[in-house]
Amino acid sequence: MTVKGVPMLYLPVMYYPTNKGDRATGILIPTYGASTIRGQSLHNAFFWAINRSQDATLAYDWFSKAGNGVGSEYRYNFGGGNDGNIRSYVLDQHETAYANPDGSTSTLPDLRSYEVHGTASQTLPYRLRARGRVDYFSSLTTMQTFNTNVAAATQSQRSFGGNVVGAWNVYSLNATFDHTEYFYNQLSSGISGGWPRVGLNRNERPIPGTPLYLAVSGEYVNILSDRKDETTGTLIEQDLGLMRVDFAPQIRFPFKKWQWFTVNSTASWRDTQYSRSLDASGNIIDEPLNRRFFTVASQITGPVFTRIWDTPDNGYAEKFKHTIEPFLNVQRTSSIDNYDNIVKLEGIDQIIGGTTQYTYGITNRFYAKRRSGVPGRPGLAREIFTIDLQQTYYTDNRAAQIDRQYLTSNSGAPPSNFSPVALNIRATPANDFNASLRAEFDSTYKALRTVSVGAQYSWAQFVQTSLGWSKKNFIPQLPGFNDPSLLDQSLNATTNVHTRDNKYGSLYSFNYDVLHGTLLQQRITAFYNAQCCGIAFEYQAYHFLSGSISPVPSDHRFFLAFTLAGLGNFSPFNGALSGVPR
Repeated sequence: MTVKGVPMLYLPVMYYPTNKGDRATGILIPTYGASTIRGQSLHNAFFWAINRSQDATLAYDWFSKAGNGVGSEYRYNFGGGNDGNIRSYVLDQHETAYANPDGSTSTLPDLRSYEVHGTASQTLPYRLRARGRVDYFSSLTTMQTFNTNVAAATQSQRSFGGNVVGAWNVYSLNATFDHTEYFYNQLSSGISGGWPRVGLNRNERPIPGTPLYLAVSGEYVNILSDRKDETTGTLIEQDLGLMRVDFAPQIRFPFKKWQWFTVNSTASWRDTQYSRSLDASGNIIDEPLNRRFFTVASQITGPVFTRIWDTPDNGYAEKFKHTIEPFLNVQRTSSIDNYDNIVKLEGIDQIIGGTTQYTYGITNRFYAKRRSGVPGRPGLAREIFTIDLQQTYYTDNRAAQIDRQYLTSNSGAPPSNFSPVALNIRATPANDFNASLRAEFDSTYKALRTVSVGAQYSWAQFVQTSLGWSKKNFIPQLPGFNDPSLLDQSLNATTNVHTRDNKYGSLYSFNYDVLHGTLLQQRITAFYNAQCCGIAFEYQAYHFLSGSISPVPSDHRFFLAFTLAGLGNFSPFNGALSGVPR
């Protein structure tokens, strides 16, 4: 077969759909690939256009080293938010030996594994909507070794669940089923989730004749918490799950008489019933437990200082505005006498009673009022730069380890009356660019705990670029930060460039381990689409860290695909050629 005189491929018989008004059923154009672990590979699929609202794909993969794989995908969209898709894949993996750089040999054993991924959404009567999802796999080794997508390759958890939500006037319902299993290694895992978790809320509404607002929330949950360990060759299983019923009404009083000084005060009461508890030795027993406590809090902002200045000769904006907003949040929680007997599985179980915490800081905001470009029409004002600095003091130093305002609270640091100092910077000088910085500074040892930076740039939808950098620092005196093996520093970037009509395009991404000086993965994809046909290729170099379950230290992957207008091509189920238009 030739296209405009250029030889493309040979087939004894081929059907090419020419009907541009609808999709066509048929065999897609095959994709060729090569990998250190899988060897040479061919990927192809049969596409079934069931009707305008449904389609299905049946795929087959052949690997010269790894064996064979079959997959399927079903998609539907019936309108009105009723849609879904489900993808499944089975890999019949052969035993394969690999030569290591040091001359030794590693063997990947026989293994048949599968994975299932999907989502679905469905409207129900009585203003209800149901959603479901599944991300499940049978082999952690297969997931982390064969996927080209970095997020999927580093996946160490599998889950499935769904929820039903609804809203009626001031009431809302959320019923969730969630089952998640986290793998610590190939033999040990933990299960968490709620089966089910039902929450009923009365949204905040004013109390007639008063300046107060009332909100009520309630929740019933059967918490899943299971630990499995087979590292010694014997299965050790521990069931920590329980049933919990929680009821929490809240009254809020907002003070907004002055624009430059506001106070939001809340008073709440919490009553929680547990089906299980801890004895004096810390063992779980089937004895119920009831916990009750009060919380009073005030969020104080101000006095707010503001300055506005005109810039008549500035082409960027006609006015700038700078506000300085000091704030103080005070919260007091009454004592919880049976705190040591509570099974602490989630955040609300870890609340420490008899403590007061003060969160103080200052926020700087910068606004720009852009010129509209139309005489007589005012421009739009937007926030272009924000700097937020805060810290918290706790009367009970244990509260510092459970405060979710700070990313390093539960990182292993000992109890402290002071939280780290948190710095947040956000910048959006233009619609096509934004950046952020987050840093936490240890006030005791005067050292930086963690820092992360991210930026995104988009130009006229032709160029999209993102960049991220994060670092966890070494602090010799601070547990959780004094072990070099637990430190990390990484750099990642992604760039997508293409023409308006997607005739030409390229994607590039990399993940770099700065701490170990290792390029974890580098991925290059390019495509060309003419009026009748196109070609796409992808190359990826992947490096597995020491301690990885992969049998080889690195993998090099290559994929090549041809496309025909109206026919398309097949993208392998392991994530190759993602982002290439078809």
